[in-house]
This record gives sequence, C-alpha cells and structure tokens, in this order.
Amino acid sequence: MGWSQDLFRALWRALSKEAKEQVGTDLFGNKYYYVPEYRNWRGQTIREKRIIETANKREVDYEVGDIPTEWEAWIRGKRKTPPTMEEILKNEKNREVVKRKSQDLYEEEKLLSKENEELLAPPVQTQIKGHASAPYFGKEEPSVAPTSTGKTFQPGSWMPQGGKNPNQ
Repeated sequence: MGWSQDLFRALWRALSKEAKEQVGTDLFGNKYYYVPEYRNWRGQTIREKRIIETANKREVDYEVGDIPTEWEAWIRGKRKTPPTMEEILKNEKNREVVKRKSQDLYEEEKLLSKENEELLAPPVQTQIKGHASAPYFGKEEPSVAPTSTGKTFQPGSWMPQGGKNPNQ
C-alpha cells in the first residue's frame, strides 16, 4: 500500500502544480518545506503551506519536543522567516542557562526557608464554622436532624417567623 500511496501523491502534486521548496532541517532530522500560494488546475487559489516531514515516519513515534520551538513557531505562522541553526543553538544555550539559574534559585530558597523556620512562630490555627456567603454565618448552624415528625404535624398550625398571620 505504501508505494501506491506515494505514486498517488506524486501524481497529485504534478496535477496541482504544488511545488514544495525545502527551507531547512533540524537536529532531529526533520525536514521543513514551504509551498507558496498558487492556482490549481480548476483556477482556485490555494494558500501557502508550511509542511514538516518527520524523521520518524510513524505518527506514534512522535513525541512532544521532537520539533524545536523555533521551527514549530514557523510552521504555525507565528514567524515569517524560517529559523537558522545558529539561532536554534543560541536559544537552546539560553534555555540551559535559565534552567540552571532557576535550579540555583530553588536551592537557595530551600536553604533560606530552613533557616527561617527556626525564627518564625508557627501560624495560629483558627476554626471557622460555615462560609461567609451562608445565611447562618457566625450563628449556630441549622440542625440536620428533623425537629418534628409527621405524627405531630397539624395542618394550619405552622406560622412563619415574624409573627404576622395573613388570615388576621
């Protein structure tokens, strides 16, 4: 099936006048192509495309991070020009410096927090019942247990709080 699919693709490209131009490769062996805007055989304008041909042909072999950030930005149209190898290496070096500095800062903060644990008093524990948006905040919470049973209920005997009876 693989050779027939390749043959079909080759025929399709020949008929559609799609001419892809290789603009670069990355450290992983991925190839990047640019297809400029063109008109197909039916007169339709086909917009430009940016294509990646991965080194791992199987889709399941693809992992996040297999495409450098700079190339991914170019593929997604976030940048106009494809990145150079020097730019990718420079950015990778900067990422390593930032990673090392953040690790050093983390270690320093950990040491400072150990020193400060001895100097600071422990936080005061307060117990708050309920939530500020609840109608009974700060008051006694309503009981979960029922206050009356169906045996003692008399129709018309209940009166709403506030003391006003609508029948009076």
